[in-house]
Amino acid sequence: MRIVIVGGVAGGMSAATRARRMNEQAEIIVLEKGGYISFANCGLPYYLGGQIQQEKKLLVTTPPQVAARFNIDARVHQEVTHIDRAQRQVTVRDLKQNRTYTLAYDKLILATGATPIIPRIEHVHAPNVFLLRSMEDTEAVRDWLERQQPRSVAIVGAGFIGLEMAEAMHHRGLHVTVIEKASHALPPLDAEMAVPVHAELKRHGVELITGTGLASLEATGEHVGAVVLEDGRRIEADMVLLSIGVRPNTKLAADAGLEIGPTGGIVTDEVQRTSDPDIYAVGDAVQVVHGVTGQAARIPLAGPANRQGRTAGEHAATGQAPPSGRVLGTAIVKVFDLTVATTGLSERDARRHGYDLDTAYVVPSHHAGYYPGAEPMRIKLVYEAASGRVLGAQAVGGEGVDKRIDVIATAIHFGGTVDDLAGLDLAYAPPFGAAKDPVHMAAFVAQNQRRSLARGLTVAELSGAQLIDVRNPQEYARGSLPNAINIPLDELRERLGEIDPARPAVVFCQVGQRGYVAQRILEQRGYTQVCNLKGGLELADSVVAGN
Repeated sequence: MRIVIVGGVAGGMSAATRARRMNEQAEIIVLEKGGYISFANCGLPYYLGGQIQQEKKLLVTTPPQVAARFNIDARVHQEVTHIDRAQRQVTVRDLKQNRTYTLAYDKLILATGATPIIPRIEHVHAPNVFLLRSMEDTEAVRDWLERQQPRSVAIVGAGFIGLEMAEAMHHRGLHVTVIEKASHALPPLDAEMAVPVHAELKRHGVELITGTGLASLEATGEHVGAVVLEDGRRIEADMVLLSIGVRPNTKLAADAGLEIGPTGGIVTDEVQRTSDPDIYAVGDAVQVVHGVTGQAARIPLAGPANRQGRTAGEHAATGQAPPSGRVLGTAIVKVFDLTVATTGLSERDARRHGYDLDTAYVVPSHHAGYYPGAEPMRIKLVYEAASGRVLGAQAVGGEGVDKRIDVIATAIHFGGTVDDLAGLDLAYAPPFGAAKDPVHMAAFVAQNQRRSLARGLTVAELSGAQLIDVRNPQEYARGSLPNAINIPLDELRERLGEIDPARPAVVFCQVGQRGYVAQRILEQRGYTQVCNLKGGLELADSVVAGN
């Protein structure tokens, strides 16, 4: 049996090594267009920023190494140009020797990945305009930094790669401007959850421009000297990094007549077979089933690509394999001293899909507050109102964000509800967490909301209500909502006469916890029109800032 794999990075090499572990007799050939196999592309920004000192650390393995250990024939600089399904062979162009040859296969695995989106504008291929997708891209950026010593960079796109590169270029001493067409950085987040990201960028001197995109590039000679935005602004820069997004590399599959789905990705079944049972596809080029909606989606992430490769490799080698599973889009990124993570659906996407939902928002400490070093983290939980099923979550903070988002992702994977989250038996010791973990706190708020013990309003719904700030006077003096009166929580029972029971009342504090206690006091004292401001002033300020 001969297994031919097109693409030798995450999904392709995962498929190749799994196929070998399951079938020692198979001939396995990997064809990679670039000059490297199995490199850590998620580590590229950290190499450019200096956190990873040696380029070789990015190379998980090399062709000689996989030949020695796995008896896999990995060939670099080999571009597959055509699939002949009838003859079960591929046409390959050797980019080094400038020759073309054919290669027969019994099973074919496509791991063709995705291509960066490049705007169709003049000067986009100038020597100082860069992408960051491959080792070759990384080497080009590194060489420019070392040879030209640029002082400023414009980064187009404030997604994961864009912000990682913003940090990397800041560490290199460059003035950094990030341009994002969406209304906020990290567009997969809901707007209010991106506010601390904006603040963190500003704190480190990174200029963030949102709500407008790249219109054109200005060049003097062969080098770009400025970017011009859609709103007319002109940003001078010594170099430009494009991080606009990617599109799936499906031309090879489409030309071969394989089914392409409505998302633009290659359609596969649960073991990664395409519409041709002898051809598999994995990674950024494929269409997946979303783990919440059950609908077709494209989610180009390294984790799913590796799992898909493992499944495809085993099935190609043996004819059977466990399914690769649905994809939630669980992702995490470091933005200077912040950690930002998401899983499942955002509130925006959940509403777009028609879910009747509610949200819970908490700002707990990442470990016991009395233990030194406790830092706040924001968690937003999105759940189905009627059933309590968890639909998604976002978290922003320092330490411990990764742990919490992975716990919630696991719950979503198994169809868990907010009650399930509230009942989880999670590890506790003061240096690591609290007896009531941040995951518990988010779930408790959701439970209270579902049981009508905590009726919440957003800042957009406050019109006409009496506003009662239950923080202490010192907090109130630093700023509050317009027309709010200050009745500290500990004085509330003695000052009930200041609240009109005939009018709706909204109580609030900094993050919502004291507001909830105040609401419960008032309701049990006969006040029937009381709500707590969701997320307190923390969230209200974020919503206003996000707008």
